[in-house]
Amino acid sequence: MDFNLEIGMTAQAEKVVGEDDTAVKFGSGGVRVFATPMMIALMENAALNAVDPYLGEDLATVGLSLNVKHLAATPVGMKVTAKAELISIEGKRLTFKVKAYDESEKIGEGIHERYIIKLSKFLERAAQKFSNSTK
Repeated sequence: MDFNLEIGMTAQAEKVVGEDDTAVKFGSGGVRVFATPMMIALMENAALNAVDPYLGEDLATVGLSLNVKHLAATPVGMKVTAKAELISIEGKRLTFKVKAYDESEKIGEGIHERYIIKLSKFLERAAQKFSNSTK
């Protein structure tokens, strides 16, 4: 399989923090600021944006692991930008350096791994798992 990927590929994802993005609303804390799980989702989105458009037909990536620090709080109404850089390709395993910033400062950083999958096979296996569990 040729994935047409290169070390150094980058992308980003942005969002303005809304009420549904807060720790209180998400259930991950009691403070009305950008929730850590939302920051993680934005980082993952930046990583897949960096590589998924360059994969062949019926290929995609799925999250495998994430090790991040949430460094600073971001209030509702402020824009957050997550950036991802592909730093390692080991077969189908991709490693990214991820960072997140609000309009004032860096709010998060870490390492994220994704794995290249054949989408049809992956979805077939997931559906099979569900049908086996309902018997």
